[in-house]
Amino acid sequence: MSGLTVVRVPASSANLGPGFDTLGLALGIYLTCRFREASKDRVRVSGRDAESIPEGSENLILQTAREVARLQDRALPPVDLKIENEIPVGKGFGSSAAALVVGVVLADRVLDLGWNEHRLLDEAARIEGHPDNVSAAVLGSVTTAAIGDDGVTRAVRLEVPRAFSVAVVCPDFELSTPAMRAALPAAYSRADAIFNIQRATLLVAALLKGDRKAFPVAFEDRLHQPYRSARVPGLEAILKLRTPGLLGCALSGAGPAVLVFYETGREAAVQAVSREFEKAGFASETVFPHLDRTGLIVRDSVNGQ
Repeated sequence: MSGLTVVRVPASSANLGPGFDTLGLALGIYLTCRFREASKDRVRVSGRDAESIPEGSENLILQTAREVARLQDRALPPVDLKIENEIPVGKGFGSSAAALVVGVVLADRVLDLGWNEHRLLDEAARIEGHPDNVSAAVLGSVTTAAIGDDGVTRAVRLEVPRAFSVAVVCPDFELSTPAMRAALPAAYSRADAIFNIQRATLLVAALLKGDRKAFPVAFEDRLHQPYRSARVPGLEAILKLRTPGLLGCALSGAGPAVLVFYETGREAAVQAVSREFEKAGFASETVFPHLDRTGLIVRDSVNGQ
């Protein structure tokens, strides 16, 4: 590798209600990184929650790149890495998935592996352990994905009608993703499994066709949100909200942010979500990002520009 590589990865929201560990959505909030080979490792961080992003060897991007190199029986040379972050950390915006994707791209470029987009996605999903966030981060828009018995990720990108928009309402507290995973049961009933399969397939069809009649039923879930709601004050009331222009709400990943689908041009419907957080005693930040339809962008420059 010679010269500078610039990588831009969008934030993402996983699950979308019933699509637990399979559906993801890319948000127009970005992690942008610039890197090149160097005589020694150097990491510089700026932007949102910069104090939460390590600049030493424990940096997730570097850790991921080294893991990819190890799996290829290679050694990762030192790199100079500049991180510009817009993605809230620890709030359910897929910040770790974005870092994983950058780490895989870094290893690919520095080691000249020659991987295409789908190989990059597959490696990121393999390291992450589930494909929802990384699929959306790499492909953009809304994605549905699965890891096959062969360990390879298959992902399909959906084109969502522009009549649907998204917002994210983020309360002013953080949650541990491992703790939120631990809140889930080890097994589910047949009835609950059928319930979620019905809603997940209905949601995909509704998003593809722009069918408003399928909402808010298409966002209902019995696999993760009922077990996590006790840890997110206000969530139970938010999931029951019905107001003109509001299509439905879902916990964004493991939370605590809430993803809000609404009819384009009816932003006022989103205010009902922030009011429920206020009733529960928490301030919140409402973000109106566009639905990122591009996904991962990588630009190589031999002259360092």
